[in-house]
Amino acid sequence: MVAILIPAYNAADTLPELLQRAMTFVRHQDIIVIDDGSLDGTGAVASNAGVIVLRHARNRGKGAALRTGFEYVRSCARYGAVITMDADLQHCPEELPKFLEARRNQGSSIVIGCRDRIGSRMPLHRVLSNTITSALVAARTGVAIKDSQSGYRLIGLEVLESISLESNGYEAETELLIKSALKGFTIDFIPIATLYGNERSHMTHWETTRRFLQVLLKDY
Repeated sequence: MVAILIPAYNAADTLPELLQRAMTFVRHQDIIVIDDGSLDGTGAVASNAGVIVLRHARNRGKGAALRTGFEYVRSCARYGAVITMDADLQHCPEELPKFLEARRNQGSSIVIGCRDRIGSRMPLHRVLSNTITSALVAARTGVAIKDSQSGYRLIGLEVLESISLESNGYEAETELLIKSALKGFTIDFIPIATLYGNERSHMTHWETTRRFLQVLLKDY
């Protein structure tokens, strides 16, 4: 079985549609929303949809939300993998079966949704950031990394049981990639739609860059 894990911060506007579409493919009790200290009723929206809701009393960051969700998934003892999705509708729920197919056919420990950078609606600064960070993570690990910043990922339970994350922010996704690659877990990529609208990013760019470099250069 697979769980869907959605870290959410002030996502009350987009979460209802995301959950409705996701429930076409998975049971509501297998969807876990981590309300990371939202101030807009995100937790209530998720509860009303009938999914599992884990709450942080204050905003702690995406990495902290992922750790909370991973801990819950490990404790359930019924899931073989988890798929992480962002709450802002930049990940298309209709592509969920592609991750399961890749896991089933390729035996991948991690499957990452890879977005087109060139000729897509991805903002230029995101194109540059993703290109550079993906190249740096690839150089750090010796593994071809096509999209290091994509949060649309399938992660096998074997990874969650072997790797412990320390980061609280967006850099946690890089930390997971580096640690997984260094431990020899297989990382594969599948193409996904590149969706960008008028969503407000919660990243603070200089702080995010500093933390990324800390994770990249750390001796694991």
